[in-house]
Amino acid sequence: THIYGDVRDHKHLISVFQEYQPEFVFHLAAQPLVRLSYSEPRMTYGTNVMGTVNLFEAVRATNSVRVVVNITSDKCYENKEWVWGYRENDPMGGYDPYSSSKGCAELITAAYRCSFFGYSTPQPFNPSTTQHSVALASVRAGNVIGGGDWGSDRLVPDCVRALSKGEEIMIRYPKAIRPWQHVLEPLSGYLLLGAKLWADGSRYAGAWNFGPSGDEVWTVKELVKELIRLWGNGSFRVDSGEHLHEAHWLKLDCSKARIELDWRPRLSISQALEKTVEWYGQFYADASPKEMRDLSERQIMEYTHLIEQLND
Repeated sequence: THIYGDVRDHKHLISVFQEYQPEFVFHLAAQPLVRLSYSEPRMTYGTNVMGTVNLFEAVRATNSVRVVVNITSDKCYENKEWVWGYRENDPMGGYDPYSSSKGCAELITAAYRCSFFGYSTPQPFNPSTTQHSVALASVRAGNVIGGGDWGSDRLVPDCVRALSKGEEIMIRYPKAIRPWQHVLEPLSGYLLLGAKLWADGSRYAGAWNFGPSGDEVWTVKELVKELIRLWGNGSFRVDSGEHLHEAHWLKLDCSKARIELDWRPRLSISQALEKTVEWYGQFYADASPKEMRDLSERQIMEYTHLIEQLND
């Protein structure tokens, strides 16, 4: 059931919650682009900050809700450009409006957990939270790739658009390093965490990182070169003009998820790119909507089977 709306529309959001009485809430609505946040800061903060407040207020008004997983971003951290990964208890920050808005969303999440929802161990929480205890967690994922992403100013979608037209790929920061991962990796973590929150909210409420393993460190240039190889042809060049500030080095420490949730990434960056190129390649080969759905479901099932095999 799809209901289209805007998280900035508080009344509509509450009305949807009241009608459908959800038990689990996964909050992924956002303005997700760094460069757009420079030109649209008010919309970025309105969506990512007040939209999150509106969501939590809808949760407070809906007694059916028991679990909330708020998806923010790895860019919520105060980025010091250091070589080791950020842990969940590192300071929030943000140079650009997007990153700052995600740091704000994390602070809002912590405040609502302590003030209204309980499960705020080890901090004390307001006694009124016992009226409606909600297991609330925030999750911070690295740069996800995968079929079906059509965002502008995002590396892989921009690359495949250029490749599909036989155009040269333009990249801005060839040496920038991001925690690249296939979208199914963090999604598996979100679902696993949601189940854990349902079973034991006091233990699992809090912040969590979901990112690739520490030895999977690729630059933008390396990722683009491998994408071109998998596509079969293409070229790129570096745009030497002046650009808005973006982080050059960003890495997550996912020890907490590995130890407490027994979650770990299953795909290498090469494997993630293979699945991504397979999806876009079929799309640009004029596959039907049914064929694209079948491919998407097959990739999900392949990933699920991979988890089961590695767990055995």
